[in-house]
Amino acid sequence: MKDQKKAEEIAVQRVQLLSPLLASGLDSAKVSQIKAEICAQHGMSERTLRRYLAQYRTEQFEGLKPKPRGRKPSTDTIKAELLEEAILLRREVPGRSVRQIIQILVWEGRAKPGEIKRSTLQDRLTARGYSSRQMRMYTTPGAAARRFQKRHRNALWQSDIKFGPHLPIGAGGEKKPVYLVLFIDDATRFVVHGAFYDSLEQSIVEDCFRQAIAKYGVPEAVYFDNGKQYRTKWMNRTCAKLGIRLLFARPYAPESKGKIERLNGVVGSFLNELALEKVTSLEQLNTWFQVWLSECHQNKLHSALGDDQTPEIAYRSDTKALRLVDADLLASAFLHSVDRKVDKAGCISFDGKKYEVGLLFIGRTVQVVYDPADVREVTIEYEGHSPWTAREMVIGERSGKRPTLPDHLGIESADISRLLRGAEQEHANRKVLQAPAVSYRSIRKEDSDHV
Repeated sequence: MKDQKKAEEIAVQRVQLLSPLLASGLDSAKVSQIKAEICAQHGMSERTLRRYLAQYRTEQFEGLKPKPRGRKPSTDTIKAELLEEAILLRREVPGRSVRQIIQILVWEGRAKPGEIKRSTLQDRLTARGYSSRQMRMYTTPGAAARRFQKRHRNALWQSDIKFGPHLPIGAGGEKKPVYLVLFIDDATRFVVHGAFYDSLEQSIVEDCFRQAIAKYGVPEAVYFDNGKQYRTKWMNRTCAKLGIRLLFARPYAPESKGKIERLNGVVGSFLNELALEKVTSLEQLNTWFQVWLSECHQNKLHSALGDDQTPEIAYRSDTKALRLVDADLLASAFLHSVDRKVDKAGCISFDGKKYEVGLLFIGRTVQVVYDPADVREVTIEYEGHSPWTAREMVIGERSGKRPTLPDHLGIESADISRLLRGAEQEHANRKVLQAPAVSYRSIRKEDSDHV
């Protein structure tokens, strides 16, 4: 009964998805355009969309219900002693395939060739709880894919990016896709912030994250997928500055982010309704989204929270205190940081411009901390020195004045050459160590006899 209800819900969603294509009087060009928009909006392939359309035209509503998976259980029987031996073989080596188990039983003379069918033994092992999938659940390293929920608000936030509709953006009015960024509280399912953006750059995550923290404080931990917008040097620095644990999901494991994935699915109903409003701007889209989010999610009863709990009530009634931060710390944490090497003139190149750092740091690599919205001045950080400000150099028609040489780099006066004096001493020492060779010509004869 539950599976049938779920199948009907999926069929209803697919009918709503196909509804723009079911209107009469559409020419082929219009059909192609609508198909492209549906595929982009819902993140599906055109092949899948064509399959849904064909199923609907042939079987109507019933054709859009998902087909049951798997095969009918086999009615063949296996002797009890053979089944027990097969279970023992699977337990010995959980990675053994059904084909290998049958081969061993035949080699040992316990079964005749062809006596045991592979599909039959697979069904019997599954029924007893010894299928390869069931065994992997206990033998595969790592955490099991079980549901979890934090006890208090702001213990963990999850985030994800979802494709939105196409909107006319820019002076030419060309339609481009927009993207939804969501941050959701794990314990209460409350969306701490969510908005649509017109790009896929990491800046959309930065903006959404910053607004969420400004409104609801700092979370203990954040949980992201491995998208390039999340795995950034900036995210590492920001979380470190604010004392947030940065966690990433295992690759190809969407079940580990079930709460945000479920919310993404619910947002699909908003996008279906939005198609009727003929939205033409990003501002208008976000206005409608905030209205829908408030009334259709934040203040709607959620099955995981109890019979009388909505995400907003659950979040605001939590007794755990929020950890708020002042504006200066928040601004500092959300700055960007890059490394740059100081050239022989004591300058760095950054964002196509020159900044004067100082002669003391020639040849060294410094850290440049900056606000992406304003790079007229940046902060320079170097180990052992207090951070200081560097401003963009203005290059005029004439060369600038050479910087004054610091006192500690000035020439020290001297009366003697320490190099030459040291060489003189080393030369004298060498002469003492090297005795002259003996010359027989210099030896005087003591007598006149010749030897």
